Amino acid sequence: MAAGLPVIPGEMLDYYLSQGYYRMQQDLFTCRFLPREGQLNTVHWLRIVLPQVQYGPKQRRLLRLNERFSVSVKPLRLTAEYEALYARYRQNLDFDTSATLEALLLDGATHTVFRTEIVEVRDQGQLIAAGILDAGADSIAGIVNFYDPDYRKHSLGRYLLLLKTEYARQQQKAYYYPGYLVHGDPKFDYKLFACQPATEVFDALNSQWLPFSWEEVKQQSAAILAEWLRE
Repeated sequence: MAAGLPVIPGEMLDYYLSQGYYRMQQDLFTCRFLPREGQLNTVHWLRIVLPQVQYGPKQRRLLRLNERFSVSVKPLRLTAEYEALYARYRQNLDFDTSATLEALLLDGATHTVFRTEIVEVRDQGQLIAAGILDAGADSIAGIVNFYDPDYRKHSLGRYLLLLKTEYARQQQKAYYYPGYLVHGDPKFDYKLFACQPATEVFDALNSQWLPFSWEEVKQQSAAILAEWLRE
């Protein structure tokens, strides 16, 4: 990724994230549906209100379990080490994703328009997990987490959610946008792990953020499907 080239202003990224948009390669997009196994499931964007975050026993237990690992955050520069870890991670997935980090983030572009950082987790110097985020003025967006499958018992995906939450709080951000969950597909529910009571869900039909609840997601899903059928 080349340095010194224009990036999206932090306030602009904050605005688009607040409207239910998200990064895909070098673009911002939004969607309301995700086809899964022959069904059309509704998509529900999430954000964590960082000043409201309080950890429970599960979160504190995971932080203790992994406290021997070293953690650092730095501007992202794609390296062979990151690509190798991503390749190991991808081999153990049961869903399709980009073949490389370069494809996921740049897709052939020569530079990035996002201010992108990476959270590294190392075990005695060995890179075992990494989480990529985009930084705005008042928020961060979690882009991808990947980790060594040999460390499965350490729940490194959830651990990276906590690390990004803590990093954003240290930077005095207001919001952390971890992406979306999908109604009827629990594969994405891990994004609630950091602190469900501090999580909001975007009501796309009314352009407002509401306190997260499964009942709210159910109601939004029904309304989105009803509008789609009317159209």
